[in-house]
Amino acid sequence: MVQATRPLTFEEFLESRPEDGRFELVNGEIVRILATRQHDNVAEFISDTFKAEKNRLQMPFRVSGRIVVRTQTSDGRIQGRHPDVSVVDQVLWDSNPLAYSALSEPLQLAVEVVSTNWEDDYVDKLDEYQRLGIKEYWIVDYLAIGPRSYLGNPKVPTVFVHQLVDGKYQVQSFKESNRIISPTFNELQLTVEQILEQV
Repeated sequence: MVQATRPLTFEEFLESRPEDGRFELVNGEIVRILATRQHDNVAEFISDTFKAEKNRLQMPFRVSGRIVVRTQTSDGRIQGRHPDVSVVDQVLWDSNPLAYSALSEPLQLAVEVVSTNWEDDYVDKLDEYQRLGIKEYWIVDYLAIGPRSYLGNPKVPTVFVHQLVDGKYQVQSFKESNRIISPTFNELQLTVEQILEQV
């Protein structure tokens, strides 16, 4: 008889996840997140762009690719998500400098760069981030691998910006040379074409 192991709590996940690499807590188990070099290039470019804008306007944010957030599914399961890029209020970040790089409070902005497991970003994380109250959520589908119901026909690379309004996400999509409108970085000059130059 095989004995089932107990699902990890969020705290146990933080204490037992390996130091090297990116990991998430999904359904009580530690899951390693592997990304292609293209994926990393896109995430790093967006992070660098946000950092430059934050510095230019002296905005009180921390931009990082190392933050884990505690989320909850519709059926109450606790997850540990690791966005590709996170923007968090600097005061919140500085409030507990000895804590892990993990938050139970909502981020200002989370970015997920879509990989082959696109349903995680379009469905699961969308619901969990909305439930947590993350004010802005970007889905960066630079390979146009999501479904036609999102991307249209023909499918083209798209950035979806979700803004939390009265507890629900309102979404805008951006393609090609359209300037991506960010509620957080409202002077940002960034297009999907510029993101695609990184791949």
